[in-house]
Amino acid sequence: MDNTSPRFALLTAFSLWFLIFQFKSTEAVDICSAPFSIPFPENNKVDDVVLTITVQPDVTLDFAPPPANPDNPFRLDGNQLRAVRVLDYETVKNYAVQISCTQTNTGLSLPLTFVVLVENVNDNPPVFDQNLYLADVDELSPIGFTIGRFAATDLDQHPQLYYTLTSEPSAFKLQSPTIPAIMVDATLNYEKVREYQLKLVVQDTPLASAPVGPSFSATATIQISISDGDNRPPWFQPCTKYEVGGAVICESAGYTGTVNLNEQQTGALSLKPGPVHAIDGDTGINEEITYTFLSGNDEGLFAINPSTGDITMLRPADVLGEINLVVLAAQKINVDQFATTQVGIRVQEKSLHLPQFQRPLYEGLITSMGSVALDLQDDKRALRILATDEDYAVLEGINPHITYSFEESEDFVIINGFLFLVNDLTDDTFRLTVVAKDTSNDETATAQLVVEVKAVPAGGFGVEDMAALGATLGALLLVCLVVIGVLVHRMQKGKANWRKIYEASMFRSSLRQGPSDQKEAIQYTNEAFQMDEGGDGVDSGGPAGGLGVKAGEQPARDQYYGKKSSAPLHNLLPEDTSDTDSNKTDSEKEVKPILTKERRVEEGYKSVWFKEDIDPNAKEEVVIIPDNNDHDSEDEDNKPNAREDDEEGTSYKRKIAFADADLDSGLELKMGDQEDDSDSGRRSNTSL
Repeated sequence: MDNTSPRFALLTAFSLWFLIFQFKSTEAVDICSAPFSIPFPENNKVDDVVLTITVQPDVTLDFAPPPANPDNPFRLDGNQLRAVRVLDYETVKNYAVQISCTQTNTGLSLPLTFVVLVENVNDNPPVFDQNLYLADVDELSPIGFTIGRFAATDLDQHPQLYYTLTSEPSAFKLQSPTIPAIMVDATLNYEKVREYQLKLVVQDTPLASAPVGPSFSATATIQISISDGDNRPPWFQPCTKYEVGGAVICESAGYTGTVNLNEQQTGALSLKPGPVHAIDGDTGINEEITYTFLSGNDEGLFAINPSTGDITMLRPADVLGEINLVVLAAQKINVDQFATTQVGIRVQEKSLHLPQFQRPLYEGLITSMGSVALDLQDDKRALRILATDEDYAVLEGINPHITYSFEESEDFVIINGFLFLVNDLTDDTFRLTVVAKDTSNDETATAQLVVEVKAVPAGGFGVEDMAALGATLGALLLVCLVVIGVLVHRMQKGKANWRKIYEASMFRSSLRQGPSDQKEAIQYTNEAFQMDEGGDGVDSGGPAGGLGVKAGEQPARDQYYGKKSSAPLHNLLPEDTSDTDSNKTDSEKEVKPILTKERRVEEGYKSVWFKEDIDPNAKEEVVIIPDNNDHDSEDEDNKPNAREDDEEGTSYKRKIAFADADLDSGLELKMGDQEDDSDSGRRSNTSL
């Protein structure tokens, strides 16, 4: 029942009248009584006892006739007042009840009036006016800006309702848990998030504490749309976006184009990567853009359309080179938002020839990913796919601006004219179209390519091949070891021979420094010297001792000794063996032969055996006669000045002959009239 209805007002007035009457009538109190106000909770059960009335014996109770409450929700059961239906506080908050108390023995009837107050119970959830609320907010709104208030109601008339807000991402907040005002709590960005879905929950009991009794809640959705703010300049397209300090910057690489020398191109210039075009960085506003030249058009060769950005030529260019134009793009209304870019125009000679492939059809074979293709038309050499341009004749037709691509596939690539497989493919044959493009003027040429992809085992060899290769390498290694062993053996065996050669060469050099006049020669030999390396003797003398022949007699081994030649014997010895010869160099002293009777076994000496003692002061000459100088030695024998000493002691010169073979492989001297007794021989050591 509505509190403002006429029925409720009439019931209230009637209850007050009976209340006044009761205070004035004490007789009813004597026979029946009841409290003036009786609290009774709503949502009761039918026939619940509302009140027990106190009555005297022989007193009956009955409801007073109208104009008492016609909508009486109670009934009398003896002296008990019972509810005949469920009471609802939100419908009727109190009831005035009038009862007549009648004493049966006297017939006295007195009224009894009281009020039943319906108590409110939390039995209704809070309610939002709408399930979905819509709101708009500008992306430039500051933090703390209030978007709106979204409150709920509760029929239980709670003094306070409690709210929670869920926002993902967390860009908004409530003013407080009991004030459902939604506020901006973070910087908004239209380009990143353009709409938010918030969930607002209301509860009729405190949030922090556990509820006493029933607790009810309700939920509403709040959809907030972000409107774009004008905070970005125009962006030339295409561009690369970067985020710097929360701000988004879109960088353009500029535009390029070409024109021919002394030719005026009609219409808009063809530029790369496309025509000059800019958009409003604030796509939600999308304000109109205007274009103009900022610099670079001092000669007035070009014009730009302020609305479209198309660039046209006003007159031909007469100078080769690069022209750099700076274009300004600004918003038409908010001119403070603008951007610039560069347009490079290259003035070039007109192209007279198109690129042309060297073959109309290429055939190749690729065995694995990453390997170069083999040319099936050219003895399986590396396949070279090349397009030439006769405009570059000075470079043998090689145009550095030509790039290669395929129309049907991205599995292959051409690098420096060679074909490579970049993706792993199954064995198959592919038919492709190769495109050669001159990037300086966009001229193109095409050729057909048939490439067979056929995988081979890793390394190209099987197990049997590798085994055969290992066996071959092992055999070669064995042969190399044998050869090295033989060479080492020969080197060790010939080491002494080379030393003898060196020593003999030094000795021969020293002997050739003697006087030129020739005397009769006596040959000396020492076979033990020849046997130093592997001979039978214990020492350098050998087992047989020294062997000799008489003066002028040819040795038995002619192939080993040269013919006789004479030289002064004293030239074999230093002219002055005293220490006074200090003016000679060390090298000269080292090559001088020293004849001695004493045998020296230390390193650096070789022994020469003689049949008789040789006196260094005997003025005898020794002559070395090489094998190739036989005629010279014969001439020396016939010289008139050659002389000999007689047996009476007359002085004479004897010739001692040395062959080149003697000097190269070991010195062997033979003296005339020597005996085969090695004990009577004499030794002479030669120092090298």
